[in-house]
Amino acid sequence: MTTSIRAHITGTGAYLPEKIVTNDDLAKTVETSDEWIRQRTGIRARHVAGKGETTSEMATRAALEALEQAGVSGAEIDAIVLATTTPDQTFPATAVTVQDRIGMGDRGFAFDVQAVCSGFVYALAVADNFIRTGQVRRALVIGADHFTSLLDWNDRTTCVLFGDGAAAVVLEARENSDGGILSTHLHSQGAYRDLLYVDGGPSSTGTTGHVRMNGQEVFRHAVTRMSEAVNEALQKNGLEAADIDWLIPHQANRRIIESTAKKLKMPIEKVILTVEKHGNTSAASIPLALYEAVRDGRIQKNDLLLMEAMGGGLTWGSALVRW
Repeated sequence: MTTSIRAHITGTGAYLPEKIVTNDDLAKTVETSDEWIRQRTGIRARHVAGKGETTSEMATRAALEALEQAGVSGAEIDAIVLATTTPDQTFPATAVTVQDRIGMGDRGFAFDVQAVCSGFVYALAVADNFIRTGQVRRALVIGADHFTSLLDWNDRTTCVLFGDGAAAVVLEARENSDGGILSTHLHSQGAYRDLLYVDGGPSSTGTTGHVRMNGQEVFRHAVTRMSEAVNEALQKNGLEAADIDWLIPHQANRRIIESTAKKLKMPIEKVILTVEKHGNTSAASIPLALYEAVRDGRIQKNDLLLMEAMGGGLTWGSALVRW
């Protein structure tokens, strides 16, 4: 009998900075209001990293909690795939700092993945494929972003949207299992890279730059692309939208999430929503939503979860998981 290997999520962890910035706080420094932000995005508050609170620090805290829940140590991890748009340094990868801090030593390998808001789905797909091929038995997948470091705080169209945070999952290989990660689906289209980007970089301006966005076009593409990614996962596995227990979307904007759910004919009650409290935390948003729903008991054994995201690039993708 041929042995099949699937990656199972055995632990989740998260970290959010202590500092919370409300819409009313922002209204004191930029021309906006709580009502304006809530009507357009559904966001009420976001967490903002404090001085010296780096991406690697947030990622490490999330990773350690995930490891504790999984009942394994850093020394038992074979690989770290860390999704981030805001590394501590241009190089080395932020993942190697986490590798050192969790006690992996020289075991295995660690690297970063950059797909902006789709980053966690991309990182999950990469780690899943390492496990499926038998190269890795245990992997740590992290989404972490200090996204507020990229904001122009005078641009009300972008500064109200984003927050900071990190979340992680431990993946473990299991043989001949019906559960775990059933499939992942990744896409990108560079022709639309100017719809959402940062106007700086080491080889272009020599600066970090700030986020720039064509909001209307991003909204339109997000609803279309994320719906396509969901349908692709369903078709691949011979399922219908009604079979999904929980949709876990990228938490960018409540209106985008509601429009996507409506397009898929999924009731909003089956959608995990954290955007109100966290804002858009980029690569951290899906695993933060997953973490919350696991911790509060909504997600139960054998539930079918569908994660989907779109980010700058444009990048988009989905992952179907049997819990």
